[in-house]
Amino acid sequence: EVQLVESGGGLVQTGGSLRLSCAASGLTLHDVTIGWFRQAPGKEREGVSLIRSSDGNTYYSDSVKGRFTISSDNAKNTVYLEMSSLKPEDTAVYYCAANHRPYIGSYYMDFNWYDYWGQGTQVTVSS
Repeated sequence: EVQLVESGGGLVQTGGSLRLSCAASGLTLHDVTIGWFRQAPGKEREGVSLIRSSDGNTYYSDSVKGRFTISSDNAKNTVYLEMSSLKPEDTAVYYCAANHRPYIGSYYMDFNWYDYWGQGTQVTVSS
C-alpha cells in the first residue's frame, strides 16, 4: 500500500521559513515523480513544485521560483520542500503526491496526473 505522509507545516510570519517533509512508503522515489501542491480556501489545488528523483530534475511554479527548493533523500524515501521568504498568499494546505510517469514540466503541474496523495499539512503565513 502506498502512503505519503506530510509534516512540517505551521504558523510563520511573513518573510519566515518552513521545511515540509513528505515521507513515502510502498513506493521507491527513484521510480516516481513527486509533486508538491497547495490549496487555499475557495481556490483550486495548484502545483508548486515537482521532482524526478531518478535524475534530480525539478520544476517550480512561477509564484514560488527562487523562494522554494524541492529536494529528495532517496535513502530516507523522503522529499522536502524548503520554503523561504514566505508571503501571506502562500497560506494553504500543502499536499505531496506521486505518480509513476517520469515527466517534469508545466503540463505535469496538473493534479489530475497524480495517483497517490498525502493527507496535507497546513501552512499559515501571518502578515
